[in-house]
Amino acid sequence: MRSFFAACLLSSVLPWSVLCQTTPGVENEIAQQSAEPEEKTPGATLPTKQGPPTIKNKDIVETKTAAPFKRMPHYVLQDQGSIWTSPFHTKRNEIKWWAIFGGATAALIATDKYTVKEFPNTTDQVAVGTWSSRIGAAYSLIPISAGFYLLGTKTHDQKFRETGILCFETLIDTTIVETIVKSATDRARPLESDGKGHFWDSSGGPYNASFPSGHAINTWALASVIAHEYSNHKIVPVLAYGFASIVVVARLAARKHFPGDVVAGGVTGWFIGDYVYGRRHNPNLDEKASAVQKVLAHVRIGLSF
Repeated sequence: MRSFFAACLLSSVLPWSVLCQTTPGVENEIAQQSAEPEEKTPGATLPTKQGPPTIKNKDIVETKTAAPFKRMPHYVLQDQGSIWTSPFHTKRNEIKWWAIFGGATAALIATDKYTVKEFPNTTDQVAVGTWSSRIGAAYSLIPISAGFYLLGTKTHDQKFRETGILCFETLIDTTIVETIVKSATDRARPLESDGKGHFWDSSGGPYNASFPSGHAINTWALASVIAHEYSNHKIVPVLAYGFASIVVVARLAARKHFPGDVVAGGVTGWFIGDYVYGRRHNPNLDEKASAVQKVLAHVRIGLSF
């Protein structure tokens, strides 16, 4: 009963889960928004009203390395406001997706204690999973983001540069969401307590709780940004989401998380990445082919031959 109550609670707590009934006032607000034409950043999956871009046009000319970072704290505050109030400004045609993913997460949470028993759970499995998990840790993802930004700045590839700065902003957003939800749920990991993933039962403290998976939310957020930036090159989304999928499987193999943890983290991370891209992308950067796009074009031509 306690786990069932937690599953229902989490379905309404997570930013992307809208399973509760709205009040008449909120329904009217949603109806008004649904009547308005949707504004969608080119390349973004969900309709997101464009905000101030992270890489402004003046940054393209001046190429000041630190300028975009000075704006980031203000942008992150705006992001958090939108993320946590998302249930109140979700359009009717989007609610079905929130319900699907929220319901799937609740179902996985309810069956996690049975699912984890189906894995081999051998010593080798745990060892390989633990080692593979390292590619999704903060000490791997931060250098990846920095690499994008610094290389883009050095070569004047503004799209590459924007990818890096959006990855940084997205990682900050996911870390805040992850920390708050972990602290609120304090779910035990598969090797803690009786192994059934009870909420408010973690022995590692609320910041080290199992739900949601920090590796999953961060890697899927990063993959979402990169895939959106280079969505016109099929190989990039495949590599980005393949990378994130490996991390998710590794966390399950390492017995650090339940399936419900990684699915909730992955979906939440993807949505946050899509939102940040839609909100902060500068469409002017799409007009000129970047160095990376030229390389990918040659790769595509080579593969066709």
